[in-house]
Amino acid sequence: MPGACQDLSTITPTPRRQSMAQLQRGSVLVGGRELLVRAPPNVNLRPAGAGVADGGAASGAAFLGARAPAASSRHVFSVGNLASGWRWLSLFRFKIWWMIPATGVGAAAVPAETQMLLLEYRSEAGPAAATERGSLYALVLPVLDGGFRASLQGSPEDELQFCFESGDPDVQTMEAVDAVFVNSGDNPFKLLKESIKMLSKIKGTFSHIEDKEIPSNLDWFGWCTWDAFYKAVNPSGIEEGLQSLREGGVPPRFLIIDDGWQETVDEIKEVNEALREQTVFAQRLADLKENHKFRGETCKNLEDLVKTIKGKHGVKCVYMWHALLGYWGGTLATSEVMKKYNPKLVYPVQSRGNVANLRDIAMDSLEKFGVGIVDPDKIYEFYNDQHSYLSSVGVDGVKVDVQNVLETLGRGFGGRVAVTRKYQQALEESIAQNFKTNNLICCMSHNSDSIFSALKGAVARASEDFMPREPTLQTLHIASVAFNSLLLGEIFIPDWDMFHSKHESAEFHGAARALSGGGVYVSDKPGVHDFSVLKKLVLPDGSILRARYAGRPTRDCLFTDPVMDGKSLMKIWNLNNFTGVIGVFNCQGAGQWVWPVKQTAYVPTNINITGQLSPSDVESLEEIAGDDWNGETAVYAFGSCSLSRLQKHQSLEVSLSTMTCEIYSISPIKIFSEVVQFTPLGLIDMFNSGGALDNISSVADSSATTVHIRCRGPGRFGAYSDTRPELCRVDEHEVEFTLAEDGLLTFYLPPSSSQDNLRHVEIVYKAS
Repeated sequence: MPGACQDLSTITPTPRRQSMAQLQRGSVLVGGRELLVRAPPNVNLRPAGAGVADGGAASGAAFLGARAPAASSRHVFSVGNLASGWRWLSLFRFKIWWMIPATGVGAAAVPAETQMLLLEYRSEAGPAAATERGSLYALVLPVLDGGFRASLQGSPEDELQFCFESGDPDVQTMEAVDAVFVNSGDNPFKLLKESIKMLSKIKGTFSHIEDKEIPSNLDWFGWCTWDAFYKAVNPSGIEEGLQSLREGGVPPRFLIIDDGWQETVDEIKEVNEALREQTVFAQRLADLKENHKFRGETCKNLEDLVKTIKGKHGVKCVYMWHALLGYWGGTLATSEVMKKYNPKLVYPVQSRGNVANLRDIAMDSLEKFGVGIVDPDKIYEFYNDQHSYLSSVGVDGVKVDVQNVLETLGRGFGGRVAVTRKYQQALEESIAQNFKTNNLICCMSHNSDSIFSALKGAVARASEDFMPREPTLQTLHIASVAFNSLLLGEIFIPDWDMFHSKHESAEFHGAARALSGGGVYVSDKPGVHDFSVLKKLVLPDGSILRARYAGRPTRDCLFTDPVMDGKSLMKIWNLNNFTGVIGVFNCQGAGQWVWPVKQTAYVPTNINITGQLSPSDVESLEEIAGDDWNGETAVYAFGSCSLSRLQKHQSLEVSLSTMTCEIYSISPIKIFSEVVQFTPLGLIDMFNSGGALDNISSVADSSATTVHIRCRGPGRFGAYSDTRPELCRVDEHEVEFTLAEDGLLTFYLPPSSSQDNLRHVEIVYKAS
């Protein structure tokens, strides 16, 4: 291509053409700027969404593809070099099950198994220009194309490449047509949302989260048995844990009985003690019913236990754990119960991308000892039999783990995409058939094969497990869940995992869960709780204050490293119905990313970092502020109990030491009757105080202006008021209140017997 390196800045496209992704003389342009240069001649680009309502042709999105000289089950195509001026955020799988973020410039550093690349163009004015609202963002998203799956990676030659593979030597192609989706815009969050919505319509293999049924248990506090008991879970321990939480004033309404309840068999007669740990993952499922621990003196059977859990302890929803293939090592081929599903022993084959990153002990085990895989033609029958049994004994849903193992078992089954989709569809159909609502948690499922095959599944774990015994991994967990939610949060409600309420990082984790937009549940050992932490998350009826969206990094954090650059704070934003919320976390100094592997162990250190916080860090604040909003906000700091009044683009200084955090409620100030400046904050002793607000209205006459608020309770209610009210009432009873010099109005919402747990608050201002 003789013109590949020609300066394209002299081209003046029309506004419509400027917004469209284009391939011109070896350069890929987005938003009128070069994104990729020196693209090889076998690379092609075509508009996305032709023939689809609201499709990509109108928005400027496109698909990158390429053609090879010969057919193969795996190709690596170069799409050129990244043009100068761009910095990127990658979400990549550092091990087969999970993604983590990475940031950088230049294509060479893009990690293998990158599943999302978000880029920002920085002008020659310098890095500061990147924070301006006029920045250009590009999304480069490898997707599924027929029976093939794409992922991105960099090369030593500084080329951006996409790997295109089927996972089955017999499933071959010469051409990738719609392999890499490319789109651009001036708002990274809108760009992601619109792109995922568009892709869901084009591909038809998955749905956007707004088009899915949301499980009701997400609004209730939960307890999971895993870190409390691990595989030693038993009925007595479950009852003891539920009882101790209930007696402490935070009753779990949602329970996950995790691994340890099933009938499994260890076929491996391994005498070498060094290898015994590996054989744990090779155990296989022998029966669909509960094991002996759940059949005996303590409880007759699983049905008896579930009745006790719900009747005695007030639990509303019980989930059981199982692996996608039944158990870690699949199903036991010699079991009489399993024979009807035609299981056979197969040996996983990992892709080169997985092997290039961090190896996993579970996969090492399965590669050595094999997996008992159910015949794909029998997989719906397998799920339906298991789920119909669980439903018959009162179980409400399932957490399905070890999902990504399927990508390694595509040989002989039509490839990784085909077998994953068949299992995923069978799973979702069984859930719909056997459980009342869409009660499914997908786990260990961070491959695009699963993500882009989720038509109905609405909840997915957002990161690797919370690990209570690993102090250097706590900050990584918070950063990972927030960054991963950029992609996952458009397709699922991200599950930020359980945590321990009595732990050196409990406040850190608890504050993050309050912002997550997902479920809140702990894995405390019975009797080992910190109720002062839990009561900032859970109301006395067991409900939580869940925010509207997935918690995500603020715009100015997207291309920073909040774990290891020594200077950046992690800011996470979300919206409630009437307030915004921002959590600021110092994740520096406590740990380091586990990939690439470092040669020396990390020595934690305390780093004090100062940063800025602004109401404008909350995206789409106008969405809740109303058309007549003048930009004024009340900003309440949870930890310091301080209230500030800020214009939308003003900022305040935040200083935090390692492993500390602060939560800010951002509430747009409203003007009532042209004189009263007021805004509610909610229950200010809760991490996400604004999540308690249900409705706000006002009534005015010649004598008074009354602000009416529907708020959940009980608890300390807070609001900003520039004027002292005449009186405050809760459920028609006048209450005492205080008004501080900074405008913080507070009074107490007493307990109520109402079923909806809502209090009617009236704040009356006498007419002047």
